Amino acid sequence: MTAFFNEMYHGADVRLPYAHLEDWLRSMPVELRSLKQAEAEALFRRIGITFAVYGEGGDPDRLIPFDMFPRVFSATEWSRLERGIKQRARALNAFLVDVYGRGEIMRAGRIPARLVYENEAYEKAVAGIVPPKGVYSHIVGIDLVRTGPDEFFVLEDNCRTPSGVSYMLENREIMMRMFPELFRENRIEPVDIYPEKLRRTLASVAPAKCEGEPTVVILTPGHFNSAYYEHSFLADLMGVELVEGQDLFVDGAYVYMRTTEGPRRVDVIYRRIDDAYIDPLCFRPDSMLGVAGLMDVYRSGGVAICSAPGAGVADDKAVYTYVPEMIRFYLGEEPILNNVPTWQCGKADDLKYVLEHLPELVVKEVHGSGGYGMLVGPKSDHAQVAAFRAKIIENPGNYIAQPTLALSAVPTFVEEGVAPRHVDLRPYCLVGERVELVPGGLTRVALKDGSLVVNSSQGGGVKDTWVLAE
Repeated sequence: MTAFFNEMYHGADVRLPYAHLEDWLRSMPVELRSLKQAEAEALFRRIGITFAVYGEGGDPDRLIPFDMFPRVFSATEWSRLERGIKQRARALNAFLVDVYGRGEIMRAGRIPARLVYENEAYEKAVAGIVPPKGVYSHIVGIDLVRTGPDEFFVLEDNCRTPSGVSYMLENREIMMRMFPELFRENRIEPVDIYPEKLRRTLASVAPAKCEGEPTVVILTPGHFNSAYYEHSFLADLMGVELVEGQDLFVDGAYVYMRTTEGPRRVDVIYRRIDDAYIDPLCFRPDSMLGVAGLMDVYRSGGVAICSAPGAGVADDKAVYTYVPEMIRFYLGEEPILNNVPTWQCGKADDLKYVLEHLPELVVKEVHGSGGYGMLVGPKSDHAQVAAFRAKIIENPGNYIAQPTLALSAVPTFVEEGVAPRHVDLRPYCLVGERVELVPGGLTRVALKDGSLVVNSSQGGGVKDTWVLAE
């Protein structure tokens, strides 16, 4: 395995952000650690956080493993990440406005038109619509990996309905409950302001036809959905109604919610259902989850949908390779955060390279997620590599490839004691009248020794993410 960056230790020395954690770690007896871990699991189960992070399927009652050792960023490290994430979110939204409008970036030859207009995530029904404040993607989850003290890479963008924010909030709540002394000794930026920021963001994009204080709702597919806990959790914290499609109806130019006191007009819908199910009159006619006629109201400016239908075309893994170009084209800036170098198998030269170096690369489906539909070359045997080679040859445009990065590692409690395990990070950027994010995010950790796959469906866990105050 290639040498990796340990976020806590530089040789025998403890890096400054983790200075206050070494004594805590050394002074914790094994018995106390086991007791605290059991306490954390009991709290998670009592609260009911048993859904698969990022909308992965699987057992709805399975706990995502929680590791008590926090991941820490200094104020300086976070400042750079924050600037880079906000820059990326602004560029992605500018791209969405453009591709559903004049398509200037394609006309300028900066991105191939086929990647956009032939993309399954491109929704023709949205063309020509400029949503309130020109925002298509209101909650942008940017997945980041670290390879060195100052080296961060964007692994992928999530512009539709990124999940996992309830873990960011509950990880912190449980850590503060179990280890209050750590929060007295360390000046840690709060994350519990996220629900209020989210509510403010959603209210800020209310349509022009909104009269007075906007009525915001969260639209969920229902309690069988793997992320239902998060939907109800956020609705509760924001003080808004959690609704299903059957609770809403269209009458004339507006959307209404059924209540015990009669119909109430809805101005902003934070939808947690996929595009295909939003409106059976516009998308899938067999959808029982959406609201008939919703898209007509959206087009006429009677309601805001967050994130907008069609936003997924910006987070396609083939389109991802052009985000640095979007930043230059729309913002006139150089990217603060770099992409992972990426080969597009739909390009002849890239395909040739990928097929020649397959055992060294990570290969992903363009539309894949959750750690599925991918090949981690160095961790695969000859048969797996050969099988994947055949898939790529059969449909090259469906795959991208990237080098196997030596992801950074953070100390993690494992059966043998404490050992470094690889991590990634998903901060949540809110885009409305303002672009902002809370100082923190969801850190996922690969609990298997040597594993680089952090997805919960593949055995990964979660950690609390600290940003130290200046």
